[in-house]
Amino acid sequence: MITLYDCATAPSPRRARILLAEKGLTHETVQVDLRSGEQLGDAYRQLNPQCTVPALRTQEGLLLTDNAAIAAYLEARYPEPALMGRTPAEKAEIASWNWRVEFEGLMAIAEALRNSAPAMANRALPGPVDYPQIPELAQRGLARVQQFFHTLDERLAGREFIASGHFSIADITAVVAVDFARIVKCKPGEQHPQLLRWRAAMAQRPSMAL
Repeated sequence: MITLYDCATAPSPRRARILLAEKGLTHETVQVDLRSGEQLGDAYRQLNPQCTVPALRTQEGLLLTDNAAIAAYLEARYPEPALMGRTPAEKAEIASWNWRVEFEGLMAIAEALRNSAPAMANRALPGPVDYPQIPELAQRGLARVQQFFHTLDERLAGREFIASGHFSIADITAVVAVDFARIVKCKPGEQHPQLLRWRAAMAQRPSMAL
């Protein structure tokens, strides 16, 4: 049985939950309480020295400790439905947009949140090392989120999906990013009609309720 080390309120493990659901895979769940710092405790640190979620234990006993590894493994082990492309061109396009959504979206939101939230003082970056907040980075992060919405809105003009003409991991990452932006009081508005149309369509997929 696959085991997912999860946190129900965090965006990164949500990406893994949606991916597992889209692949039609059942799994066991172990909740890791990020609010109490459980990810930094000795027990979880021994499991995953990066002190992050998600982590996924495969049926073969392999432990994967980031979304990139989890996605690569699941796509190779369970190739249908294909979520990372079939042809070389599709694979490249999906990988490119998935990375852009991570860098321009998720990282921007994290930059804004982690450099401003009092609860994250000295936790400006995830992982085992404490880093102090830099308030100026929070402001830059908010500006980047607005640009991210604009980029996605332009990209989705005349498109049903983010990349390659069919649902892919890029759509999963983008849904998680757009939804998570609410944590820094940002959400798409009427100036983003294509983005709103796409998000409404994504909501019809059962996996997006996870």
